[in-house]
Amino acid sequence: MQRLSFLILTQLLVSFSVWAQSPHGENLVQDCKSCHSAGSWGYAEKAGFDHEKTGFTLDGRHEELTCVDCHSTLIFEEAKSNCISCHLDVHTGSVGNDCLRCHDTENWLVDEIPELHEQNGFPLLGQHQLADCASCHVSETNLQWNRLGADCVNCHLPDYQSTNSPNHQSAGFSLSCSDCHDIQARSWAGSENFHQFFPLTGGHSVADCFACHQGSDYKGLSTDCISCHIDDFNATQDPNHKQSGFSTDCTLCHTTEAWSPAGFRDHDAEFFPIYSGTHRGEWNSCVECHTTPGSYKSFSCIDCHEHSNRTAVTREHDEVRNFQYESNACYACHPNGKED
Repeated sequence: MQRLSFLILTQLLVSFSVWAQSPHGENLVQDCKSCHSAGSWGYAEKAGFDHEKTGFTLDGRHEELTCVDCHSTLIFEEAKSNCISCHLDVHTGSVGNDCLRCHDTENWLVDEIPELHEQNGFPLLGQHQLADCASCHVSETNLQWNRLGADCVNCHLPDYQSTNSPNHQSAGFSLSCSDCHDIQARSWAGSENFHQFFPLTGGHSVADCFACHQGSDYKGLSTDCISCHIDDFNATQDPNHKQSGFSTDCTLCHTTEAWSPAGFRDHDAEFFPIYSGTHRGEWNSCVECHTTPGSYKSFSCIDCHEHSNRTAVTREHDEVRNFQYESNACYACHPNGKED
């Protein structure tokens, strides 16, 4: 019995001695036989060690490597898991030290450049989709991707300063290009964002800024219709706008598509329903009701309604006390044009 205990103790001491002499460091808890054979310390095919347990999976090009490609010493834990411990940072720190943000373990190609720019707050839209990386990220090696800033002027200040039609600097235009130009466009022109404070639609869709802006100052030009169209207002005779006391707000009757046809849509809410109700589609011209030349404050109902038979109209109203056959009386009882 004493001999058996002695043999067990001896075996434990030998095992501990061998374990303490492991050249792989104290943290590698692995049976030597799982990697080595009794006849040799050589190691082949990594079959005895599960690298995933280290938190660093060997996939892609990493599967082709031998242990010593990464582990320069036999103490395996000394090998770092961050990319730049093995790979030269050709970007010189300009994009951080996590290669996997842009690359995978198969190759160094980058297929998600638009997505990467979105993550950094500058989506590649419009002409920016066609730009070569080095045309924006200028460096000696063309591999340094320093942040440039997301403001247009960070890249386009020379464009702003050199533009003369119109001269952006003298006009005091905003340095934010997107105020006037569409970032999704393929050229500087044709922006849908341009001039939103006064939409250039219909007849206002002009290519020449100087058609409205006579001087070099692009500020202070009134958005009131009459500021440009006073001559049109004064010259119009059918009907005579000036004599009739029409509003100088052209938009009350006109659109930017054309002067004609015109329509006073507020007529229904402010005065009498002619675009809705019983009078909808029953007239073609303003003068059918406004029969007094030059006056749109007066109107006629009886010129259309039974004007050839006054007696018949009177007979229909024989129960109406103090009935009068005149337009103002019609309107007083029928303000919406309805019979009852």
